[in-house]
Amino acid sequence: MQKFFTLPFYLKLACVLITIIALGYLAKIGDTIIVPLVLGLLFAMLLVPLSNFLEKRLKLPRTLAGMLCVMLFFGGLVTGLYLLASQLTMLKDDWPAFKDQILAGADSIQQWLNSQFGIKYNEQLDLLNKTASKSVDSGTLILGTALLSLSSTAIFLVFTFLYTFFILIYRGHIMRFMLLLNAEQHHAIVLEIAAEVQYVVKRYLVGLLLQMLMVTTLVYIALAIIGVKYSLLLAIITGVFNVLPYIGIFSSMFIVSLITFATSSFTHVLFVLGAMSGIHLIDSNVIVPKVVGSKVKINSLFAMMAIIVGELVWGIAGMFLAIPLLAIMKIIMDRIAELKAWGFLLGEEERVKKPDHKMLKALSDRK
Repeated sequence: MQKFFTLPFYLKLACVLITIIALGYLAKIGDTIIVPLVLGLLFAMLLVPLSNFLEKRLKLPRTLAGMLCVMLFFGGLVTGLYLLASQLTMLKDDWPAFKDQILAGADSIQQWLNSQFGIKYNEQLDLLNKTASKSVDSGTLILGTALLSLSSTAIFLVFTFLYTFFILIYRGHIMRFMLLLNAEQHHAIVLEIAAEVQYVVKRYLVGLLLQMLMVTTLVYIALAIIGVKYSLLLAIITGVFNVLPYIGIFSSMFIVSLITFATSSFTHVLFVLGAMSGIHLIDSNVIVPKVVGSKVKINSLFAMMAIIVGELVWGIAGMFLAIPLLAIMKIIMDRIAELKAWGFLLGEEERVKKPDHKMLKALSDRK
């Protein structure tokens, strides 16, 4: 007969806090391995249906099918990045115009500072010269950091490619390991969790792609109507940045407003801000609930907290991974008796329908 004993609350709390701190520390120091691994896991879940089709319908070996799936997926990703880079090269032709517009704006700001606060032009020039000299001194450091970041990105993409390929090949082996890790009476729950996680991840990533395309199209139409130069480029930048929840739209608004100011007038900037604010409302209230939303509803409070923690631990990649990882955690917690309360806390508040008084009255009359 098994005997169980209960620990005091303070010991349970201490164990939970120590576990969270240890996992957070391991996630921080092991981000070079863990982040590509998590991304590879998500991409592999997305590519499982295509791999099954190639294996069952075309009778391809699993290794060949996995290689074709990964090459098609990353080929499309690299093609999109190449198109974005080719659009960015168009900006170099108008760089002198950008410079003249920015200098004109700086001159008007100088005149305003002189008229409002009495700061003379010489004092403003001295401040600008000091700032410029500091920027030049740190230029070498910035260049070295940029080159290091570029090489790190290349290594990151290679690791993600390899992890996606191997997880896609060994998915059956990993699933059998998960079954062996749990008791036989829990195998049904493990299989249910695996199927639900794959469904949620697939729907989230496909919905995210559709959201990107819709936002890009709406922004392109709005900027073209306003008459902003480089409408397609700015729309693509907005669609890509919009992948980052809550933060991306404001970053893209700043970039689009800056380029619009450099190529047009301040009135166009106001029109752009109004149009992008309206598109953001449509995106957050219509596109996201209908397209990106899944059966697992995440509380907005904990979603924001997860994004902040993800950025602190893993940077931009952590912001992207925060929502799907939180959804996976909720799926697991909802199916474990001891963690159901935490799964309920992570979910959205369920609205209780008010009783129909007419129906209640009709039932009471029948009685």
